[in-house]
Amino acid sequence: MSFITPSPFNSLSALSPLDGRYASKTSPLCEWFSEAALLRCRVQVEMAWFIALSDAGLPQFPSLPQAERDTLNKIVNTFSLEDAHAIKTIEATTNHDVKAVEYWLKTTLKTPENRLIHAAHAVEFIHFACTSEDINNTSHALMLQGGRQVINQSLNAITQQLSSMAQLFAGQPMLSRTHGQTASPTTVGKEIANVLVRLKSAQSDINAVELLAKMNGAVGNYNAHIIAYPNIDWPKFSQSVVEHLGLNFNPMTIQIEPHDYMARLFDAIARINTILIDLNRDIWGYISVGYFKQKLKEGEIGSSTMPHKVNPIDFENAEGNLGLANAVLRHMAEKLPISRWQRDLTDSTVLRNMGVGLGYSLLAYDSTLKGLNKLEINTNRLDEDLNNSWEVLAEAIQTVMRVHDLPNPYEQLKALTRGKDGINQASLQAFITQLNLPIDEKNRLMQLTPQAYIGLAESLTLAAI
Repeated sequence: MSFITPSPFNSLSALSPLDGRYASKTSPLCEWFSEAALLRCRVQVEMAWFIALSDAGLPQFPSLPQAERDTLNKIVNTFSLEDAHAIKTIEATTNHDVKAVEYWLKTTLKTPENRLIHAAHAVEFIHFACTSEDINNTSHALMLQGGRQVINQSLNAITQQLSSMAQLFAGQPMLSRTHGQTASPTTVGKEIANVLVRLKSAQSDINAVELLAKMNGAVGNYNAHIIAYPNIDWPKFSQSVVEHLGLNFNPMTIQIEPHDYMARLFDAIARINTILIDLNRDIWGYISVGYFKQKLKEGEIGSSTMPHKVNPIDFENAEGNLGLANAVLRHMAEKLPISRWQRDLTDSTVLRNMGVGLGYSLLAYDSTLKGLNKLEINTNRLDEDLNNSWEVLAEAIQTVMRVHDLPNPYEQLKALTRGKDGINQASLQAFITQLNLPIDEKNRLMQLTPQAYIGLAESLTLAAI
């Protein structure tokens, strides 16, 4: 359901770039992490609890007729910015955000247009036996449920693009660089597939986190519930409400749900962000050495003074925003599981920044995908580097020498190649010619080129995607 419309203030006056410069890119998260979204989720939880109570067999609260249930659900499904403003008006008096939701619902249930009779007579069962945190923690879980879907959609687009690139370039030879120095060749597709496999594993960790909620009263013991109705199985009842909302029930808490699952989720997102930082830096480097070109955009300027520049700005923006995202996500993961005694309020203001951590993540994912879509392979530059790096075949030659028990194979190749300039096809073939190897092995090494020395890179890539 969508109820978010552009804010009335000018985006140029926004304090945060997430709501200003980048608002169009982060808007999908407003549906889940804005103040209005939090209020909508609170209303949803209050209504779920209220309707469930009508089915609990309470003599003072008979089961609601279906027509009234439909009306109550409509209040949730049609929740608007105007409704959110109405709640905030009440909060200006109560100075308590959850109580304002309760009061708004009590008033709303009594309005003539809703045509509620049974529900209006049972308004005191709204928020019955609940602490604010029962409503809040369940709302936060619902928000993360929706936010995770948004994040997944963006990550799926990245992995799909990487998968296409890995397949397309699976057999394209590329010089490796370990420690920044020339190393055994690989393929462009294999290096992309390495990242793809890491991302898929990290994304599965994100989706494996169970979103938990509790509805067990002021300190987690159902004190008020039991004193009012001692014969009801309140833990079972609460579990049914939580699971009806599509969440997992946490039966053992203090006043707050302890947020350990949030820490796991934010850590998992931060981990995928770290993998993407690695990817963005590597692609930036490959652009720098010319392995990739970037598609030109009409009218775009790379430098205010150097007309030739085509800067890798998407990967730079992504790296910067991933760093900001992880700073917020890791703070939340470290802070949220800590609460003084049965509850303190330090988590409340931190939780309001969930959308900030995910917002910078989403912004970075958008930049990463945009950058990947601009890339064009530069096969001439790739071949040039390989043709200038015949020394990488020293590994192949000394390994074959080992197989045939030739003396000091590693040391011979080290003396020939390490730190030496001018290693080329001719110098290596001259070395191979004098080796006491079977003729077929010698011919195989004589025909070897850096482009052909890629091992199983292509098949490994195709198997991984």
